[in-house]
Amino acid sequence: MNAATRTARRTLRDRTRTHRAAAKIRRHGVATLATHCIAAGLGVKEARSVAGSLRKNTVKANVAGTPGISYAKNVKARTCTRYTPAEVARIAVIYRPRKPQYRTAAARLALAA
Repeated sequence: MNAATRTARRTLRDRTRTHRAAAKIRRHGVATLATHCIAAGLGVKEARSVAGSLRKNTVKANVAGTPGISYAKNVKARTCTRYTPAEVARIAVIYRPRKPQYRTAAARLALAA
């Protein structure tokens, strides 16, 4: 596989991941913080990092979210908290990231509502 094919596949994979996350949010109306971050254009690793930082600001933003259970193939069911885009926007306004990539994602999250 040459470099151009590798780059094209990576671009398509990232775009697909972002689109699926955004579609899930539109379909259900709520999603975990990591899913909102993926829909904002972050990769999985970066989305988990930003979601952890956003989770710390939920108390300051006075946002509770909706408790739920996350099911994944061949993984034990885990408890999670799902948020609406409006709730995520309230949390993202408080969030002050340092990395430029995280700043753009925070701006997208704040505008998503």
